[in-house]
Amino acid sequence: MYDRLADLPLTVEDWTLEGFERDTTSGFVRASTVVALRGAGEIGRGEDVTYETEDHEILQREGLDLPTGEFTLDGFSTALDDVELFPEPPEREVFRNYRRWAVESAALDLALKQTDTDLGAALGRDYDPVRFVVSTRLGEPPTTDRVDELLEYDPEMEFKLDPTPEWSGDLVADLASRECVRILDLKGQYEGTEVDVAADPALYERVVEGFPEAIIEDPNLTEETEPILAGHEDRVSWDAPIHSRADIEALPFEPELCNIKPSRFGTVESLLDAIEYCDEREITMYGGGQFELSVGREHIQALAALFYPDTPNDVAPGGYNDPDLPDGLPTSPLAPPTAPRGFC
Repeated sequence: MYDRLADLPLTVEDWTLEGFERDTTSGFVRASTVVALRGAGEIGRGEDVTYETEDHEILQREGLDLPTGEFTLDGFSTALDDVELFPEPPEREVFRNYRRWAVESAALDLALKQTDTDLGAALGRDYDPVRFVVSTRLGEPPTTDRVDELLEYDPEMEFKLDPTPEWSGDLVADLASRECVRILDLKGQYEGTEVDVAADPALYERVVEGFPEAIIEDPNLTEETEPILAGHEDRVSWDAPIHSRADIEALPFEPELCNIKPSRFGTVESLLDAIEYCDEREITMYGGGQFELSVGREHIQALAALFYPDTPNDVAPGGYNDPDLPDGLPTSPLAPPTAPRGFC
């Protein structure tokens, strides 16, 4: 697929940065930066979802030194290899991929607009309605209150939840009785972040047995947890370790499920390479979000619409991440773009 995009002509004349900030249901203030590339009367946008607010403040203060001129999309991507996108080193190396994706997705958006086409047309694919799930935390101590609030909004809503050791057997049974939980993210593949969850065999056993049909995402396979997941490999999925095709190949066993978060891949080429790899091996994909505040959310929804529209995509409209649920949010499935141009 990348070969169909690589030679798109691209003119970059200048760029601007715009910061965004919003409270979330996960109890932190999300900051992001939109990179807007300008050229030939068009604007292409991409969103940097680096998690540290300070990194965004530095970026917006110091700016970037991006290449300008006439390129192909692939030529611009190659030129970025020599650009330092962080004025100061980021706290985590994966943030380099997040910012690279912001610039690359902006370049792709701009190149498609300058060619007067859209991503679907360029790849020969249609944008389909997107099934989505809502990702939410259950509070401290955990209760079903947030889930019930959302189900009152839409009785057909489906969920991606993050189990913690505080989830009791009664809470698991209560949630399971609602028949709405599709993904359980164990957060076992994170290290040195605020969302790390240690491998708790008792918790793993509760959720694996309590939700017999749900996807189990990012378990930490240890001597104690691996036997619990034995026989359930077909519903084990991976997210945090996946930044390339090579990462999928290196998983403990060939997966049947994979969470695709574009920002983790850094480049358009790496993302499409991984999607093709999953297609070739019939690995079921679903989209993942990073609390995008702007155009990045539209981009992950567009990719879901093109490549994996019918799976439990964690790409719900951003309003579902607000502490106070806004009125008038779309429900699943999400309508595809009616007049796509550029990325979507």
